[in-house]
Amino acid sequence: MFVADIRKEFYDVVVNQRVALLVSSDIDALCACKILQALFHCDQVQYTLVPVTGWQDLGTAFLEHKEQYQYFVLINCGVNVDLLETLQPEEDSIFFICDTHRPVDVVNVYNDTQIKLLIKQDDDLGVPSYDDIFRDDEGEDEDADGGDSGNESDGSSEPSGKRRRFDEGALERRIERQRAKREWEARRREILFDYEQYEYHGTSAAMVMFELAWVMTKDTKDMLWWSVIGLTDQWVHDKITHMKYVTDIATLQRHVSRHNHRNEDEENSLSIDCMRISFEYDLRLALYQHWSLYESICNSCYTSCNFKLWSMNGQKKLQEFLADMGLPLKQVRQKFNSMDMSIKENLREVIEESANKFGMRDIRVQTFGVHFGFKNRFLASDVVHAAASLLENVEKDESATDNFIKALDCLSRSNIERLHLGIDLAKKKLKAIQQTVASCICTNLILSQGPFLYCHLLEGTPDVKLFSKPLALTLLCKYLLKAFVFSTRNKRCKVLPLIMAAPRDVEKGTVIVLGIPPESETSDKKNFFGRAFEKAAESTSSRTLHDHFDTSSKLHSCVGKSQNLFLSFASTYVIELKMEDRGKFLDALITLLS
Repeated sequence: MFVADIRKEFYDVVVNQRVALLVSSDIDALCACKILQALFHCDQVQYTLVPVTGWQDLGTAFLEHKEQYQYFVLINCGVNVDLLETLQPEEDSIFFICDTHRPVDVVNVYNDTQIKLLIKQDDDLGVPSYDDIFRDDEGEDEDADGGDSGNESDGSSEPSGKRRRFDEGALERRIERQRAKREWEARRREILFDYEQYEYHGTSAAMVMFELAWVMTKDTKDMLWWSVIGLTDQWVHDKITHMKYVTDIATLQRHVSRHNHRNEDEENSLSIDCMRISFEYDLRLALYQHWSLYESICNSCYTSCNFKLWSMNGQKKLQEFLADMGLPLKQVRQKFNSMDMSIKENLREVIEESANKFGMRDIRVQTFGVHFGFKNRFLASDVVHAAASLLENVEKDESATDNFIKALDCLSRSNIERLHLGIDLAKKKLKAIQQTVASCICTNLILSQGPFLYCHLLEGTPDVKLFSKPLALTLLCKYLLKAFVFSTRNKRCKVLPLIMAAPRDVEKGTVIVLGIPPESETSDKKNFFGRAFEKAAESTSSRTLHDHFDTSSKLHSCVGKSQNLFLSFASTYVIELKMEDRGKFLDALITLLS
């Protein structure tokens, strides 16, 4: 059931209760968690925070806490499956779900007792009406059958001709009811197929939680900054459309203006530990304020693909670009913080002017920046890259929970050192992605398989361990498809989706297979691989594994029967399967999509 009044129907209900907080491992969920934690601390709400990386974690966490807790808050997990069927809870357990994954499972929508959905109603959800998908006609059939048979026995003393005419009438009525039921079921299947065939993302969970804080007049600048990071995570990882991003940016900009105006006259507005959020029309260059400008240009997807930096001509074009800007190479190659102030003052305008000459007319994008005191300045995208790198850190053999806590800590302004550590990891990840993309393009690893493009990273590829993680592989796949579109002359290949495989676990002999839709700036970010991956796995009996929250209820409901479980990222779709099943799975996929 959708919650209409989030304060009255959610917060006022849990404020005097003990709450289990189950949080998915993505940056938007971390930000929503930080906001809710701050609210709970204000009102001294007792809660237990449990990071959950997938369905197994969620099931285990629920089993461990169901005796102690009646109220469960799920962030970015659980909305797209029939949660009651999945977890089998007691009747007094209540689930509040704040989740961006779409589509919402219809059983969750129409359960008004145990499932409470904290989802913005102005999102275009397109949920089918209750009468189109639920029908209680078993009792009617039994009553009708009973009535018919009763009349039949009562009329046994009647002439046989009359009884035969009555039997024919009852039979016709039964046939008509069965026909109507079949038509209704066929229409229901069609409606559910149309509703569930694409997966996408809705409004950021962090923004939903910030609106709760705002309604309660308990919103702070920290909470506002976390909601900005949550939205920026959706943009960085290409989960929402550009129009949705700009619309939500405008909403947050109003809150930023309100907070900045409110603090204008405060005496501590210039204190060394103050926090100031500002709207920026900044460059699409990753981490450039914490890197050298040259490194950022080389390792940012936007500029690297436009210049085709994997080629000699691309390198020459980059040098021409730098010359056109009139910036000394010594300045460009040193750390941004060490550049001359005279250069940094109008750097963005200089870069934009030269970028326009090279066809990069949208090198600047709407975003937000933050100042912590006088020294530390970060863009929202910097924090997203840093937190994602900490969340999927493969350099140290640490548990997913340890990485979750570190990523959560880096969002606090009291942990600037950890944030800088995350930025260093993000630089390494972006370099690895750029080098892998260049290698794949130059060695022609991207193959056209008919209805889609395919690329397989072999074991032994540099940094291949990094790409066993979903967020890193997603960034690589999107970067690679964009680079391929810029490099190929085949017009047909430019409109094909990309499927990519990378080693997942060498000991278990599994690969992670990811699919993304065709490259397009106007894409609605809806993914169509879900159904195709499901059918291909079922038809070939491929041994697949799922342990991620991005999956439709249709897929999850068949887990017990087929053991096919899927990972998906709305604008991407991922499964994990055995190495030896990869060939037949891809063959089935080609047949299905041809």
